[in-house]
Amino acid sequence: MRVCAGLVMAASTAAALPSQRTEQIAFGMQSLPHKLEEGVGHFSEWSRETKKEFLIDWQANKESEWIFVMGNEGGDLDSITAALSWAYHLEHSSANTSLPIKAMALLQTPTDALDLRPENKLALSNSDMSSGHRDLLTIDELPEDPETLSRKIKGIVLVDHPTPLRKWDDAKILSIIDHHTDVGTGPDAHPRIFEKVASCTTLVARQMLDELEQLPEEYHMPHELLQLMLSAIAIDSDGLNPKKSTEEDRRQSERVLKRSHWHKKDLEDIMEDLDKELGDAKKDLADLGLRDLLRRDWKGDLVDTPSPRTPTVSLGFASIPISMDQQIERTEWNELFDWFAVHAAWTAEVGADISICLNKHKVKVPSINKKKKIREIVLVVRDDVRVDDDQADELFRVAYEAIEKDEKLNVKPWHRANELGKRQMVWTHEFEDGGRKYVRPLLEEAVKAWK
Repeated sequence: MRVCAGLVMAASTAAALPSQRTEQIAFGMQSLPHKLEEGVGHFSEWSRETKKEFLIDWQANKESEWIFVMGNEGGDLDSITAALSWAYHLEHSSANTSLPIKAMALLQTPTDALDLRPENKLALSNSDMSSGHRDLLTIDELPEDPETLSRKIKGIVLVDHPTPLRKWDDAKILSIIDHHTDVGTGPDAHPRIFEKVASCTTLVARQMLDELEQLPEEYHMPHELLQLMLSAIAIDSDGLNPKKSTEEDRRQSERVLKRSHWHKKDLEDIMEDLDKELGDAKKDLADLGLRDLLRRDWKGDLVDTPSPRTPTVSLGFASIPISMDQQIERTEWNELFDWFAVHAAWTAEVGADISICLNKHKVKVPSINKKKKIREIVLVVRDDVRVDDDQADELFRVAYEAIEKDEKLNVKPWHRANELGKRQMVWTHEFEDGGRKYVRPLLEEAVKAWK
């Protein structure tokens, strides 16, 4: 965790440096060997100043004045954009009122993990943000742990996430804007919006623009923010592809576009170009080793169980767009044992009792001269975090049976399943909708019923 004083001191030092200096600069606990570039434009300036103001207020014991807007810990572009957009709106829409709001977008992804999604780096760069993500407040930059801070801040707003992680349980949920399944969290939140669209940014854009147009005087919406919003919607909707998007995605994209510097351009052309550019970047994972592949899209939390000995279990999910065989090739010895060694080191680091890797890749089918999508599910249960050996065996059985017996998944053993060790299993399946949104609730319900 970074030290607040170090952040402020380093920021002051960086501001005083000549623009051409490229030597290493201490910034908190990191060293940045490359040239530091400040973002340009109102959006970057606002984000950087808001981060600074929060840290100053934290130092002065005024955390209670702040609202955190947070997405999910996977840190995808939609989650980042939705959080930044709504925080910007809360602050600017209330700026000229008797009760101005202090709102900060908190990214629940460590700084060094943001670029494991190359599309994030590209989109933020295109929006003229500072290099090294120094405009953004990330989870590893919090000056104290979330469990403590959650009891001090004014509250949280959830975007692209239906329920807070357990570490934020003590924070008041002020609003929820999400495009996932409503699980009943925060019944008194306002606004409280759950709607099936391709991108959560679509819902944020609608609420934001609806409220903006009702103000006595509209605040400034910088082009950089509008471009980021269009980027998030584009990549999640495949460029407004009718098979992936909804009419609401299209309608709100049109409203955002009309306010941007691109207002004279065709919506379809803009969204297709953004999707192509960001989609190409998203696929560029050639330089990532297995550990980075595991953590680039990792989501997990504690799950309650009826077991008196183990009332909570940590369940984690990784989503990787590469096959198990290809992942093995990215280990040091290119061997199956090495995959599980790297995986074990990562799950030990994050304290996961049960981990699920959801892989997907395409294979060519010669008979039809086309490619089909193959999905894989990797299940591993540890016995050294919260559960002992016997409990781990039982948890593995419960999770194993939940996957094996699901008729929609219709899983088959991986071609090397006979080489797997204790409490390890790998399956393949072809259920199109069998990603994390389907498998995670399946496993959570199974674990909740474990005794």
